[in-house]
Amino acid sequence: MWLLLIVIMGVLRPTLGAPLYSPPVFTDAERLAKIRAVLPRLDQLYRDYAAEKHLPGLIYGVMVDGQLVHVMTEGKAHLGAGRVVERDTRFRIASMTKSFTALAVLLLRDEGKLALDDPLTRFLPSFAHVRPLTADAPPVTLRHLLRMSAGFPQDDPWGDRRLADTVAELEALVTKGLSYSWVPGVRWEYSNLGYALLGQVVTVVAGMPYQEFVTTRLLRPLGMTSTVWEAATVPADHFAQGYRWERGAWREEPVLGDGTFGAMGGLITTLDDFGRYVAFHLDAWPPRDDAERGPVRRSTLREMHRPSEVLGVVADNPTWEGKPNPRLAAYGYGLSFNQDERGIVWIRHAGGLPGYGSEYRFLPDHGVALIAFANLTYAPMTAINGRAMELLVSAAGLTPRQPVASPVLRQRARELTLLLQTWDPATVAATLAPNVFQDRDEADWKRDTADLLARIGAIRSATPVVPENQLRGRFRLLGETGNLEVYFTLMPEADPKVQELKIAFEALSGAEGKGGK
Repeated sequence: MWLLLIVIMGVLRPTLGAPLYSPPVFTDAERLAKIRAVLPRLDQLYRDYAAEKHLPGLIYGVMVDGQLVHVMTEGKAHLGAGRVVERDTRFRIASMTKSFTALAVLLLRDEGKLALDDPLTRFLPSFAHVRPLTADAPPVTLRHLLRMSAGFPQDDPWGDRRLADTVAELEALVTKGLSYSWVPGVRWEYSNLGYALLGQVVTVVAGMPYQEFVTTRLLRPLGMTSTVWEAATVPADHFAQGYRWERGAWREEPVLGDGTFGAMGGLITTLDDFGRYVAFHLDAWPPRDDAERGPVRRSTLREMHRPSEVLGVVADNPTWEGKPNPRLAAYGYGLSFNQDERGIVWIRHAGGLPGYGSEYRFLPDHGVALIAFANLTYAPMTAINGRAMELLVSAAGLTPRQPVASPVLRQRARELTLLLQTWDPATVAATLAPNVFQDRDEADWKRDTADLLARIGAIRSATPVVPENQLRGRFRLLGETGNLEVYFTLMPEADPKVQELKIAFEALSGAEGKGGK
């Protein structure tokens, strides 16, 4: 008993006395106003969808830069009692729990208590009873499980009904042996079992039950005080009863308990609570020098978001206007990664259990998120969130948040403004890498630049540099009869100079030609 208490205190100590996480606010007033103007159309979109899909109840929210700027509720949390869905109604979010499991594993990794390439048998010796699919199969690692490439078959119908399994039942399941559909490491396939096994790894390494570790190390530091695991702990008037639509009528689904499979889908939460979690993920972008404020490092969150297993190119994401818009679909650690042909990136995960369906997605470059819960079995919330995202992108004209140019990028832009007009030897030496004149003759640069400057006339001003990253950007020299667009890339040395330079003539627009800005 004392040893257990020491272990628990050792795990909890980093969070004792720590302030609750509070997301920063970066909101651009003009952008927020455009989003607010679209909200009535979004509300109608979700209302129509609820009617079409026979959703008993629904709640959705829009997040901008870490703040829930809009929440809408629709329908009933309990049909028999006539209770409506309210902002503090709690829903089971099913597989949206998986990112918490991945985060718990990465937190233990960051603390040096495990490695992602550790074999599963290091923590669950009973897994040695599981025979590999082929003689050349590698051992299953934690990384395989996180990325859903351990080789287990997709198991939603089977796994969803095992939510309340005990540790002993999971142990017995593994000891009897398991079946693979793929050799580990060769193919992605969605596995609830894999995340149940990760939850048990957390239990073993942390020295406390998985649910307790996630609650004390993640939920409470994030201020998620209304998020729990057992429906029995939720006051009846705050719980969304789950239903299925069958033969033209709603039927109550039995409320599932929580157990070892809770690591794949057990959490029960409110929209506001879950919004704090999504804000934490959005806060990981962009990378910056600010002090760490959350229970897990921003770099660890970004590691979760990046694609680890590629699923393929999917043509299921048309624009709001109906144009084809294929996306690359991939999986990170407990989260899906998506990037469409426009370059828009969103991170997401859906959840589905008997009685519930949910989905959330956030656009890290845009600082925007959508969250939706419903109390219908496997409610297809991914589809409606996808349409809502497209409406936001289209009607609100969402664009990525502008990154801040690095000091050296701004300095080189100022130097190039002078250099292109004078080719002063001292400025050339301070600004350009040696390869610039090795790749193209200096005389050619001077002759072509002089021709372009003659076309734009006297230079009136230069625009601020627009960065693509910390070492690449573009700016414009604004002339009386035209402009020059200047694109440049810096080299990777300690004193980064310009290694690539491109300049192009740009005709004046009508407004500029008439003296406009």
